[in-house]
Parts: sequence; structure tokens; C-alpha cells
Amino acid sequence: MSTMTQDLLAQLQGAPLQQISQQLGIDQNQASSAVGAALPLLMGALGKNASQPQGAEALFGALQKDHAGGGGIGDLLGAVLGGAQGRQTDGAGMLGHIFGGQQARAEQSLGAATGLGGDRAGQLMKILAPIVMGYLAKRMFSGNASGGGNPTADILGAVLGQEQQQVRQQGLGGGLLGAVLDKDGDGDVDLSDVLKLGGGLFGGSR
Repeated sequence: MSTMTQDLLAQLQGAPLQQISQQLGIDQNQASSAVGAALPLLMGALGKNASQPQGAEALFGALQKDHAGGGGIGDLLGAVLGGAQGRQTDGAGMLGHIFGGQQARAEQSLGAATGLGGDRAGQLMKILAPIVMGYLAKRMFSGNASGGGNPTADILGAVLGQEQQQVRQQGLGGGLLGAVLDKDGDGDVDLSDVLKLGGGLFGGSR
């Protein structure tokens, strides 16, 4: 069974990947393997956040408020690369919420694993974060995730929890997720720094 990560990676092949590689100044093969490592990291980290009720509620609210009803991947990528300002395209803000205090570690780990270096890895994740959020919103609010019923934060948490498990089981992203998020090796991530943010994880004022 293909994961959401694999489905999104497939949708980014072709023109979107070419645009990303041009933006980063790397060839398309390197861009493809870098995106293939970054997507599981982003999806898995979102799954970790959504495993806690507050995290699932905040993420669900953000998807509903900022990302539902957006355009397709090509449109969103064009807006992000074109420097459009707004909640839908604020990759830097999203990464701060997704990784919390682990953001620099995530960028360095991805940079080392892909040969991009931390700066370009960070740039790649800023491009991909809005695409991942837009993709999730489409999955949640088009009835795909909830079997046609009304989507809820609980359903989102369950969907992302399953995705995180599959990412780990299939070794997608080369085990980067565990290396980044589980810093003390006990299988848990300390999300207290993420949950401290004033307006919830993703909402509220900046």
C-alpha cells in the first residue's frame, strides 16, 4: 500500500521537481532524492505532533483555516517559489511549528544525508512544507481520509499516526525521522517547546 508520502512524491515528479531543482541550483536527480528524504521527515514530524490531542486540534484548525480550498500542487509551488506572502505559503513559519526546537537539527540532518548542506536543506523544506499542508488539507476535506464523513482532528491524528508508522516501517527517508525527532533514543519526542506557542501550534498571531 502506498503511503501519502509516496503519493505526494509521485505528484511532484516532472515539472514541479524541475522547478525545485532550479530554485536550489542542483540537478534533477539530486533534487528527487532530496525531496524523497524530506517528505517522510515532514510527514513523520506532523504525525508525531498530531499524536497528542492538542497537536491534532491545532494542525486540524490550521488546515481548515489556511489550507482548505487551495489550488493544486503546481499552483501552490508557483506561489511559494514566486515569493507570495501569506499563511498558505509561509514555509518558514510552518517549519517552526512542525519541528519546534528540532528545526535546526532536522535541516542539518537532511543536509548531511542528501549532500545539500543545512542551508539548502532548510530552503527545500520551506518549499515543501506548504505543499505538504496543502496536500493534507485536500486529503482531509475531499472525503478521502474520512470515508466521506465529516473530517475531525481525531481522524487527522489517526491518518497521520498511520502514515508515521508506515514511514518508519518502510524506512522512507533513510531513517532520518527517528534520528531527528528521537534525540534521547527513548522513542518519544519532547513537544513541550512546540505546545508552548501562544495561539496553539499553528494558529494564533505571529
